[in-house]
Amino acid sequence: MGHRGCATRLSAGSRRTFRVFGGFFSGICAAQWGRPRCATLGCIGQRGEDSGPGKARARLGREQRARVRLPRWQPRSRRRPLLLAGAAAAGVAVTALVSIGLSGDQEAAVTPGRVEGLVSGTISAPGGPYLKDRLGRVVVLHGVNAVYKRAPYELFPAPGKPYDFSATDAQRIAALGFNVVRLGMIWEGLEPGTAGPNDPAICTPGPPRDPDQFNQGILDAYLSKLKRTVDLLGRWHVYTLLDMHQDLYSSAFGGEGAPLWAVCTDGLSRTRLPGRWSRTYRSAALNVAFEHFWKNDVVGDLQGQYDRVWAAVASYFRSDRWVIGYDPINEPFSTGIQDVQHHELDAQIECLYTGRSRPGRNADRSLVVSCPAQDPQVGLIPSILKADPRRLVFYEPDIFSSRGSPNYVGPMDLPNLVFNFHAYCSHRNPVTGNPTSVDACVSQDLSTLSRRSAERAKLGSDTQADGPPMFLGEFGGTSSVPLVEGMTAAANAYDLSWVYWQWKLYGDPTGSSEEGLESASGRLKPTATALSQVYGEAIAGSPTSTSFDPGTGAFSLSYAAGSAVNAPTLVVVPKTGLYVHGYCASVAGGEIVSKPGSVTLEVENEDDPNVSIHVSPGPCS
Repeated sequence: MGHRGCATRLSAGSRRTFRVFGGFFSGICAAQWGRPRCATLGCIGQRGEDSGPGKARARLGREQRARVRLPRWQPRSRRRPLLLAGAAAAGVAVTALVSIGLSGDQEAAVTPGRVEGLVSGTISAPGGPYLKDRLGRVVVLHGVNAVYKRAPYELFPAPGKPYDFSATDAQRIAALGFNVVRLGMIWEGLEPGTAGPNDPAICTPGPPRDPDQFNQGILDAYLSKLKRTVDLLGRWHVYTLLDMHQDLYSSAFGGEGAPLWAVCTDGLSRTRLPGRWSRTYRSAALNVAFEHFWKNDVVGDLQGQYDRVWAAVASYFRSDRWVIGYDPINEPFSTGIQDVQHHELDAQIECLYTGRSRPGRNADRSLVVSCPAQDPQVGLIPSILKADPRRLVFYEPDIFSSRGSPNYVGPMDLPNLVFNFHAYCSHRNPVTGNPTSVDACVSQDLSTLSRRSAERAKLGSDTQADGPPMFLGEFGGTSSVPLVEGMTAAANAYDLSWVYWQWKLYGDPTGSSEEGLESASGRLKPTATALSQVYGEAIAGSPTSTSFDPGTGAFSLSYAAGSAVNAPTLVVVPKTGLYVHGYCASVAGGEIVSKPGSVTLEVENEDDPNVSIHVSPGPCS
């Protein structure tokens, strides 16, 4: 049965209930970047008509039969509207397959590296809703987090160790169709220092100075191991987003992040509160420690050292083609300095990012942010960009925004910015992370996406006049397939790049027990299959409609062809789930130029202003 399109007139963020996966959940028919978008799974046609996968294929066949070209590998005399069958259906051999051990009886395969035809090199954020590659194509990222939060505070090849990240991990990630990993690194691992908490030489109030905790040799040794993981992922054509991760500020509070020497609590006891780990955010000592960091008001120059370490990281990776960018700080938090609706906290976050010499504006653009007197003149993001001018900076709003609260970090006149937010619902089991109500969770997450989209357009600056692109840096943390499917359906409707939390549990002290995509036995969970979706990785134009139906496996992409783009659209088709036996693709307004069964479907634009691509599992009929 086909899914109904958006039958009523749409407006930005308007709310509707639409049919998904044979059930219902509350969602949006959203106006994406000012153009009405149908947010219903399977909807690729005009609003109000039945646009399910079967009818979509029939419609393409009726309307474009005379105009669709066949791929170069097929004789021109055999003209058919359905163009490309997968390897299994076409009898084309795929060599050197790598098993990734999907749950159940299904296994996926991938050719080594997925190199042919995929995006590579520097990705840019020139302003506007989309990331772009060097050829001008819109880039969409799908991926997963990988963060190890205990010593040695990083993942790298180390057989037999809990922090091992192996070639098998990289292969499995690539086989699922992912093209980015948000890879964690921890300040405590980069600059452990020698002093302990509340050291008077560091925590005494006063003008900042060098605390003498930085050790170049320790930092280089840490980064050399991290680079081994970056290189492994790059070998399989997967980008790395380097994430300076923290939860609960430091291991001193049972979390991870700041080294012990950077913990200043004014003598308050550092205890982890009983119950779920997140209750420790209520600790008075933790909030004092955060406050000293945000105000940079102790002689140890906490922000200055943080900036120094980040500049060293960016300098180390500045020539690495597989590092897509940097996430300066995970889920910034404090209750000690927040006023009503977190305005003051967000101003302090913004000052960390910009520095005192070039402060940004508040969220409504009415005022220039006033920074603490002892914050560094040159802020964190300028320090990163000075060390590596070409990489993206995926900056985050405060932690409260992950539950849908407003963002008050305002526009910053800096290049290469990406508005990087998280989305988690409040209706979750505190241990497993699974939803107590899928409908309530999806509704809350959709509200978060809608709010972030509206805010993004207000973050424009002289450098990025149309604002930075959006990026969903964390979501999930669950074994609930319906929640994962609902969340990705909404993100796909916004053409939003996303990264799931996380690859493995890794003994996560500040996470949820069901967050990993891989089970303790080494098998991939059903959530991994749910996330392994067909998607347009590089689009030669401006997207107007995107959908993936997890029930049927049908994928549809429509876009306005970019006249200045001289490169094919690339659609990733992972050989997982329903696609293990190949696929069938049809195109209107373009020509398929990739080989049959390729995990990357390549489509060249023709003379039409609009291009539509449809992919479904199994052989063409």
